[in-house]
Amino acid sequence: MDAKIRVVIAKPGLDGHDRGAKVIAQALRDAGMEVIYTGIRQTPAAIVNVVIQEDAQVLGLSILSGAHNHLIPKVMELLEVNGVKDLCVVAGGVIPDEDIPRLKKVGVKEVFTPGTSIKDVINFIRNEVVHTSVA
Repeated sequence: MDAKIRVVIAKPGLDGHDRGAKVIAQALRDAGMEVIYTGIRQTPAAIVNVVIQEDAQVLGLSILSGAHNHLIPKVMELLEVNGVKDLCVVAGGVIPDEDIPRLKKVGVKEVFTPGTSIKDVINFIRNEVVHTSVA
């Protein structure tokens, strides 16, 4: 890959805990990706605006608050309304296993829960972006 993969890491909602998001952002940078971190307490609309402005290929949503079933579908809806296509959306955080199928149904490509290795996250993103750009 000649061009760097552009990733937006966002913390939707009122959750103020961002250590995990910062660790992932740094790991993705160390892996050669260009990372834009939005900071904490972002609205779905603000996140979608950053994705559009930065022409991101990947959106990583970090949620620890338990509001994932409300916030992630809203982000996905706004991406569709704004015509954002070919975006790999992943989520991470404290998300119960029983909620993962619903998130994937609305378009999330993968959900990374506590204990997922950073290497697995990096490999997933690389494979997904290569797959999407070839299709």
